Amino acid sequence: MNKKIVAVNAGPRVKWNTDTLIMEAVRGAESKGAIVRKFDLFRLERYTGCVSCFGCKKEKNKGHCIVNDGLAPVLDAIRESDGLIIGSPNYLSELTASFRALYERLIFQNLTYNLENPCCNERPIPVLLIMTSNAPDTAYQQLLQNYEQSLSRFVGPTKVLISGNTLQLKDYSKTDWPWSMFDPESKIQRHETVFPQECRKAFEMGASLI
Repeated sequence: MNKKIVAVNAGPRVKWNTDTLIMEAVRGAESKGAIVRKFDLFRLERYTGCVSCFGCKKEKNKGHCIVNDGLAPVLDAIRESDGLIIGSPNYLSELTASFRALYERLIFQNLTYNLENPCCNERPIPVLLIMTSNAPDTAYQQLLQNYEQSLSRFVGPTKVLISGNTLQLKDYSKTDWPWSMFDPESKIQRHETVFPQECRKAFEMGASLI
């Protein structure tokens, strides 16, 4: 039977850095026979993060967020999948608000507040978490380690891929004022030499989910 993988783009830009790495991971999973369903969080119907209704803490809803909004189909698909690929750019030293909304509801629905059995997820799935950033690869290691630990505990064994110092624009000369913080030539060179290597790694990590 073909494995079912859910891919989630938590960034606003399609076919740019984050989405490109996600799609490479998707192709890797598909190369092993997986069937992939992809969601772009910025294109869903309106949704929020956890609203603290505690509906998921009732026995009949255990492991299920009961809020019915744009994220409900995503959570349902993840719950029925065999693996998760999720990617987000780094905004102001955090992952996007869209990522956080999904993350809150994905984790909290499985948190029991019970010391003997703190997680009610009876079907762990492998997770690939991808983050892109303008900063160096090493800048947010602790942030990603925290996400890796919580996702591993409440969703399933998680691996992380970080792509730093990414290319934000195709042509930096067209900005209204100089972005003097960045060296466009260096970023272009990295995008042409290192980023393809990261794409290959994303492909391999996507294949390893199966």
